[in-house]
Amino acid sequence: MKRSLIFLLGAVMLLVMAACGGNEGDTASNGESDGNGGSEETYELQFGMQPNTQSNEYEAAEYLAEYVEEESDGQLTVTIYPDAQLGDDLSMLGQLQEGSLDITLSEMGRFGQWIPRSELLAVPYVIEDFDHILRVVYETEFGEELRNELVEEHGLRVVDSAYNGTRVTSSNFEINELADMEGMNLRVPEAETLLDYAEYVGANPTPMSFDEVYLALQTNQVDGQDNPLPAVRANSFHEVQDYIALTNHVVNDNTYVVSEQTWQDLPEDLQQILNDGIAEATDYHTELFQTEEEELVQFFEEEGLTITEPDLTEFREAVSEAYPKYFDKIGEGAEEYMEIIDEARE
Repeated sequence: MKRSLIFLLGAVMLLVMAACGGNEGDTASNGESDGNGGSEETYELQFGMQPNTQSNEYEAAEYLAEYVEEESDGQLTVTIYPDAQLGDDLSMLGQLQEGSLDITLSEMGRFGQWIPRSELLAVPYVIEDFDHILRVVYETEFGEELRNELVEEHGLRVVDSAYNGTRVTSSNFEINELADMEGMNLRVPEAETLLDYAEYVGANPTPMSFDEVYLALQTNQVDGQDNPLPAVRANSFHEVQDYIALTNHVVNDNTYVVSEQTWQDLPEDLQQILNDGIAEATDYHTELFQTEEEELVQFFEEEGLTITEPDLTEFREAVSEAYPKYFDKIGEGAEEYMEIIDEARE
């Protein structure tokens, strides 16, 4: 009788173990076998961005999502939240710090919110072109220390950067030299660096919400605005402006930033896949913007706009008068940081 009872209890135990999986090392969220009697945990990352689904940024994010899903055999996926669904860029960076968001886009100069010296990268005419900013961020002591501080003190991992266009000035009159900017009512974002651009070239800075710009141009509330060429076309500003001056005052980067909490939660093989995927996506992102900019000059000319290329030497000299106030804000070492940035020019 006892032997029968023991046998019955043993059978029940085996059934319970089978129902529970029987393998203490099984951590898969989907319960799928990995072919070796175990299973793999899956990870879904949330990628928030301000641009909409028609943007180059969104197309590059889709490229990243497809890459990591394919390379990880579905173990790592990325869900994209475009059109500022999760807030503006600063809000999303804050969410990365909290660990409630995994990936977002940001200009390096935007990190001035936490590390004042990074704002130098957004000051007009400090950066020459996209290759210049890549060298500064990834090949200099200034860039290395900046990236390390962002990770160690702010939980923000800068993985790679893409080109996001160069800011130009559209207007309803021709700009051939600095003097043509005098007294111009120029719409700029509510950003100190761009307010300084307008002020120091002699224009009247007129900050306003981006969604108000088209009507303001149409009704001559402002004389012009500044944005990269793709933004001019995407928002149809060329319909209400007759001139574009290639003032090239700020080179826009778009850096792919990952929450350090997210990064540390990923196993090493998925960290590598995400790193490689971002490298591929930033190359694609850059190609999209560079190709579009090359085509847009001809497009705008065919639309009847006049494109001018003013001598930028006097523009640079005028705006350089704003630099000391950034040095004061940064404090000790500011001028040395600027020297490092200058030396990274080709």
